Amino acid sequence: MSNKALLLDTHVWFRYQVFPKLLRPSTADAIDEAALQNSVFVSAISVWELAMLERDGRLELYGGADRWAHEALSKPGISLLPLSPQIAIASVYLPEPMHKDPSDRIMVASARVERMTLVTADKKILSFAKTTDLPCLRG
Repeated sequence: MSNKALLLDTHVWFRYQVFPKLLRPSTADAIDEAALQNSVFVSAISVWELAMLERDGRLELYGGADRWAHEALSKPGISLLPLSPQIAIASVYLPEPMHKDPSDRIMVASARVERMTLVTADKKILSFAKTTDLPCLRG
């Protein structure tokens, strides 16, 4: 694994924080290594997604979404990647065959704009990554 920064997809971030054994050992190791270099990032859209899942009763976050996100983002080596105008615009103009899910589009655009490796298990994103040379690490 190189020194390239990692962007964790929402489900990978959640698993890494709560159920790290559910990640592939090589993926967990890569995240740990990148965290030692302060090179692990979480998109602001992931905080929104987790709050939506909690609101809809599909996920229980200890202490609520605000507290959970604050604690998870205060772990060493993990930083929040804000949603910049450049990322927002890039998410609209992604090449085909990117699907229409806005959160996924923002995640992919974030990785492309910031030149990060996206860590995901999302089959649609992984398929898109193969056809567009988006660096991905399977979560």
